[in-house]
Amino acid sequence: MRRLVSVFSVAAFLLGFTGTAAARPFPDVIELSGATSAEGIATGIGSSFFAGDLFRGDIYRGDLRSGSASLFVDAPSGRMALGMKVDVPHDLLVVAGGFTGQGYVYDARTGADVAVLPLADPAQGTVINDVIVAGGAAWFTDSVQPHLYRVPIARDGSIGSPSTLVVTGPAANLSGDFNMNGIAATPNGRTLIVAHSTDGTLYTVDPDTGASAAIAGANVPFVDGILLEAGRLWAVQNFLNQVTELRLSPDLSAATVERIITSPLFQIPTTVARHGSSLAVVNAKFDTGIPPNATSFEVVIVDGR
Repeated sequence: MRRLVSVFSVAAFLLGFTGTAAARPFPDVIELSGATSAEGIATGIGSSFFAGDLFRGDIYRGDLRSGSASLFVDAPSGRMALGMKVDVPHDLLVVAGGFTGQGYVYDARTGADVAVLPLADPAQGTVINDVIVAGGAAWFTDSVQPHLYRVPIARDGSIGSPSTLVVTGPAANLSGDFNMNGIAATPNGRTLIVAHSTDGTLYTVDPDTGASAAIAGANVPFVDGILLEAGRLWAVQNFLNQVTELRLSPDLSAATVERIITSPLFQIPTTVARHGSSLAVVNAKFDTGIPPNATSFEVVIVDGR
């Protein structure tokens, strides 16, 4: 019996060791082959991700584990693709449309158009910059207007009509070229958090009234996209080539820096998504010009534990 137990113990050990050895680590870099620019990224089901070609509006779909990525949506001429988010329960990919004043909703399985959302008038000036899905709605930021745009998503996944929330308080500052930028939300959607690129800080926004308040200690110059999860917030600081991890107080009124994540592979990162213990960050390469004068664009994967 002892011999049998011993055999099973060794077998179990070897099986566990083989499983660990076979677990493939994520690659450091995933190229978006054919992209002419980049800005947004979002994770989907499993290790899948989506990334956008900023100025063409095309969408790439890839796998963080295998390191593959290919064109998923060949967008019609005139679209743009900035921040994006996957509504996993409804298999929807929601994309901010930049200077077009629009948002786009795609079927995350097929890439088919689900909705084109008229959010703001381009003639009045607008940059629809980022989006979050929470509390039964998609929320979009505008970097040149003091507005957030709410688009209801029903339980069956159908898309409602957009409405505009006028933001008041410090987050409504329009003194810079790009003001409100990245956006996050509590899971129930009762509190929104916006990154303000001009102010280099974060604000909470009441989704009912539009009233905003500063998050004390959130000193993040050049802040772009943000990600909120379980009391921690990751803020991408594009021209600093870093991602700052912040711990938020339970009432979201204050933040403390826990660490700063850097990588020699960062080249003006703009947005961040998470899968397991890894963070996926997309390089926009704005240091080469706007539109960027670069021959390749990629996703960089770093440790997010």
